[in-house]
This record gives sequence, structure tokens and C-alpha cells, in this order.
Amino acid sequence: MSSSLAEKQIILGITGSIAAYKAADLVSQLRKREAVVHSVLTRGGAKFITPLTIQTLARQPVADDLWEEGNGWQPGHVELADKADLLVVAPATADVIAQFAHGLAPDFLSSLHLVARCPILMAPAMNGKMWAHPATVANVATLRERGVHFIGPEEGMLACGYEGIGRMWPVEGILERIETLLTQD
Repeated sequence: MSSSLAEKQIILGITGSIAAYKAADLVSQLRKREAVVHSVLTRGGAKFITPLTIQTLARQPVADDLWEEGNGWQPGHVELADKADLLVVAPATADVIAQFAHGLAPDFLSSLHLVARCPILMAPAMNGKMWAHPATVANVATLRERGVHFIGPEEGMLACGYEGIGRMWPVEGILERIETLLTQD
């Protein structure tokens, strides 16, 4: 029996948060559900998890440099966006949320976001004070108005040593949301 995610083209953006290590599990779980996972690793994300780890789990090359776009004639970020069924950013930092909200495109992931016409799901992960900051609140509201879906963050012990909101939503919950978004009529 085939999975509801079989052959779905999912782009996973991995940004600079300690929660980036959870992306390895997310990729693995998506592959078990027969999804095709294309990963985009930001410079900050690569400080927490290596491209080799993600590439091995996804069985696809990792995009991590806007200026090394591949061998074809079409820019890599455009080519990936055109075939995507869903763009997931997990973890989503305050920085990438701001880039998306303001239409900035300094790297592969944010450039891809601007050309993507598929649904977008963001799983924030950051310090609770960053999450509650008026700029982040406004950026999230802007993205929600544009139809971007959010899951989390949840409360718990944060990497900074504080207890509070800011933890990335559990992988199982993200998977459920992905399945819901990709199976809606």
C-alpha cells in the first residue's frame, strides 16, 4: 500500500537553529512515507547539521549556495520551486521569517520562497523573547495573511537555558500537518 506522500515533492528548508538536528529525523520520516525530499540548507543551518547527513538521508543533493545552482540552464531555486508540492521550513528562525515577510532574497532558500507557488509550512524555533518580539509577531502575521501555514512553536526548555515558548514542534506533529496540507481537496 502506498503512502499519501508517495512521490510528493517536498522541499525542506533547514535554517540556523539548534533544532536543525531534528531535520534529519524529519527527512528520514518523509522518505519512509515515500516522499521525494529536496533539502535547502542555509549557512546558519550548516553550522548545526552537515549537508552530507541530510543528503544521505534524503538521497538527493542539498542546495546550499545560490551561486552554485547546478548544471542546467534554469536557476536551481526556480527549478526546485516549480516542481514543489510543498515548501517546509523546519526549523524556521526569526531571520528567515523576516526575510520571507519582507521579500528579501539573499540566499537559496529565500530566493526559492519568492518563486514558490506551492503551500508553505513553517515550524518556528527560537528564543521565546525573539518569538514574542513585535517585529517577529508582525512578520508572522504578514505571512499568515499571505497564506503561509505555521505549526508551533511549543513550550519547553530552550537551548538558551530559558523555559518557555520557542521549541520547534515535534517531528510527528509536523508530519501530520504535512500530510494534511498535501491531502486536502
